[in-house]
Amino acid sequence: MKNSSRGEKNIIKNKSVRYFLAGLIAVVLLAVIFFAGFQFGDGKWHVGTHKPVSANKGLPENLDYTSVEEVYDALRNKFDGKLDEQKLITGLKKGLVEAAGDPYTVYLDKEQATSFNEQLNGSFSGIGAELGKDGANIVVISPIAGFPAEKAGLKSKDIVVSIDGQDTTGLSVDEAVKRIRGESGTSVKLGIVRDNQKQELTITREVITIPSVETKMLDGNICYIRITRFAEDTPGLVKKAADDCKAKNTKGIVLDMRGNPGGYLNGAVDVSSTWLKEGQTVLQEKRDGKVIQSFEAKSSGILNGIPTVVLVNEGSASASEITAGALKDNKAATVVGVTSYGKGSVQEFSAFSSGSVLKVTVARWFTPAGKNIDKEGIDPNVKVELTEADAKAGNDTQLNKALEILKQQ
Repeated sequence: MKNSSRGEKNIIKNKSVRYFLAGLIAVVLLAVIFFAGFQFGDGKWHVGTHKPVSANKGLPENLDYTSVEEVYDALRNKFDGKLDEQKLITGLKKGLVEAAGDPYTVYLDKEQATSFNEQLNGSFSGIGAELGKDGANIVVISPIAGFPAEKAGLKSKDIVVSIDGQDTTGLSVDEAVKRIRGESGTSVKLGIVRDNQKQELTITREVITIPSVETKMLDGNICYIRITRFAEDTPGLVKKAADDCKAKNTKGIVLDMRGNPGGYLNGAVDVSSTWLKEGQTVLQEKRDGKVIQSFEAKSSGILNGIPTVVLVNEGSASASEITAGALKDNKAATVVGVTSYGKGSVQEFSAFSSGSVLKVTVARWFTPAGKNIDKEGIDPNVKVELTEADAKAGNDTQLNKALEILKQQ
């Protein structure tokens, strides 16, 4: 995406800022792999050069901290306990950022930032689910297929009200993740609310390693491609799958992105381009109400013109929504399932000399038809529910509808 080498005094040398779609944070992968709808590229932070948003031009260049000092003096003189200076400073920074009122604008201290960066590059012990925020509630975005959270019965949109008996009220997503993570083989007990009914699930942690793409041929010479997340290797794996499908003269494609929490923005653009014609719009990025960048297919894709059905559900977020929206708006595919999660904001990283990081919402993204899906999601062309009873019975009603549509084309 946009990369700038312009330095600032409070930015780590050779570090930088990159964008990511807030497909995830507050959407945090408990696996814990943070492929959370972002653009991260080579793993370095890059400094952004955005102009100030017009709505904030009236703010002073520097804040008056007189009232903050008054609170500090009262706390220092009256608190019955030992205060930690560094924790107080970190608390000030976190509070400042949280005051923006945006769950995707987050300050990470050095420990959190280090953990975040490490998690981008490997697999970790966890339960295999993504968490988000819905108002004050910690909610499940999507359990990842085949891993402990799903096996234990955790569902998308479950509200997590307790972790090992401790109330989650007031917890940030990062704090909830920290409590849920742990050594492989140990267990965590989640109190959840689903359909106004409270229940408890005990989930055994394990090392989570998620393949981003799987493909197979279905009856009728239909090629099935499933993308579980948009990782660095996803475009290459999708290209290989597309080449294989093309070589087998497939009659149609099912692109399954159900439960896909998102990932690298460039991955979404590259994958979408597999089905598009050169020059067709994948998405637009807007800041301050104005388009600042458009992403287009750079060449005609190998699967362009082949009948395709995209499967989405309420756990499809961020980069998967970009792909579904691009193919739907360009009439390159029929979207089947239920309305997706609805993540449409772009974050930028700023890394500071202390080792801490600020993730701040800098823009919004829109589908080719100009729809901002934030909090609305991508609506399917054909709505098909997959009930819990059907899922337990192995009756994939959404996939069945996709195959039915393809056989008619």
